[in-house]
Amino acid sequence: MSDVTLFRDAKAVIPDYMKNGVDDFTKKLMSSANGGKSISIRGSVFRMIVDGKEIAQNEDRAMDVVIVNVAEHTSRTYYSGTYQEGQTVGPDCWSNDGKVPDPRAENPQSTKCEGCPMNIAGAGSQKGRPCRFSRRLAVVMGNDVENSDVYRLVLPAQSIFGKGDQNKMPFLQYIDFLGSWNLSLRGVVTEMKFDTSSATPKLIFRPVRPLEQWEYEAAVAKGDSPEAIQAISYNPVAATPKREDAASPFAAKPKAQIAAEPAPEPQVREKKTGAAPKDLDSVIAEWGDDD
Repeated sequence: MSDVTLFRDAKAVIPDYMKNGVDDFTKKLMSSANGGKSISIRGSVFRMIVDGKEIAQNEDRAMDVVIVNVAEHTSRTYYSGTYQEGQTVGPDCWSNDGKVPDPRAENPQSTKCEGCPMNIAGAGSQKGRPCRFSRRLAVVMGNDVENSDVYRLVLPAQSIFGKGDQNKMPFLQYIDFLGSWNLSLRGVVTEMKFDTSSATPKLIFRPVRPLEQWEYEAAVAKGDSPEAIQAISYNPVAATPKREDAASPFAAKPKAQIAAEPAPEPQVREKKTGAAPKDLDSVIAEWGDDD
């Protein structure tokens, strides 16, 4: 293979410093190795979000970025109702490692993600799985790595998994592709582009050019920054309000609080004709106050 077939920029050549092989960062992400600012892809449009508010849109179908950090695992999120982007109600169940529900999840649907009834295609109102996959990325702008802010980008399942040709690769295939060239994910400018053949927002990836060494060093520093660590972390708010009809069989249930009535002592009564019944106020007093 030649450099011309690797990068979109036909003049790009792999620099010497990148010929030492794949770094540990990329190896960890390859499939064989087992608040702030964000970019939304809602409506197949790149939207710049700052503190939860949309401040700008990019109508271009593609954007060049450098991916400086990635959540180690693909996470999972389940909402019992219909999720709407921007809502403050947290998920009923979620997982950061894709294996077990997070201990902070208030309404876990199973003890493990594998075999969970919400992880079955068609189990919900839609054809897909009610529990959705996602992967969090920290990216900087490809045209100014050193000075760019760090942005969070959340990839949906169809942007993560699957197979495509060299110019239309989903994320995991893209990582493996770079690894096969002994290239670091942090060491290249990546084009992320909307797949126009998809009815829902889907990003595909390909490399544009290798970074200069000073750019690569800046990308590594950005990836290790608190902003990047925060971008790839997933800490949803608690699921509120809790709905009784969505109660999980694995959620702790409070024990019933039933006040014990004192058993009346046996009494020996004389048989009397026309004896008056026990006073109603006395009976109520024995039951106690319900408040």
